Amino acid sequence: MNVLAELGIVVAGLVLAIVLLALNFWRAVLFLFPHKVRVEPEAPADQMDLPLELAQVSIHLQALGFVALGSHEEKPPLQKATRSYDWAHPTERVFATVYQTADGEPRLYFLTPLAPEGFVITAGYRRPALDVPGVYRSGSLADAPPDRLLRAHLRRMEGLTPASDFSWEGRVEAGRSWYRGLGRKEIRRQNLQGLLWTVMALAIVASAFLGRRAA
Repeated sequence: MNVLAELGIVVAGLVLAIVLLALNFWRAVLFLFPHKVRVEPEAPADQMDLPLELAQVSIHLQALGFVALGSHEEKPPLQKATRSYDWAHPTERVFATVYQTADGEPRLYFLTPLAPEGFVITAGYRRPALDVPGVYRSGSLADAPPDRLLRAHLRRMEGLTPASDFSWEGRVEAGRSWYRGLGRKEIRRQNLQGLLWTVMALAIVASAFLGRRAA
């Protein structure tokens, strides 16, 4: 094989590695350090700048008895922050959180922190189903309307004791606690593929340079 062909293979490999790293390196970092996701309050209820795309969901939540709390941001390492909008049901002891995907698609999930620790999470989109008896229940009911999703969430709370703080501050702290503790397994499960692609990309880079040195 001539020098130009070898150089072309090396360059193609490096380009592929760069693309893989650009798409997946942040996921690898998140896999290794899920507790590094920053959860910060953004605006209280009276200053909440709700996008028009989420207005219909907001109307449904208010009809179900939810009260607006405010918005918060979640920022993984090396990524832009995602803004979420939070409500709470004062009697059912459930948080409702709405946000938009990168494509602008509305997403809703219900969250109940448990005492002394734990969570019940029910999402209106595909989400991994996990069940740690008495401590953690995470699942989904894809494309379900808010009222049906809430009924499913309340059924999944049966036999469990909700926490007592359903304020805006309580919601922000629940998010931080999830990333620090019980959410780590779910995050790593979601981002394992990103870690594997990152390792592959680094292997391509290493083999390219080691191969050139050996030559």
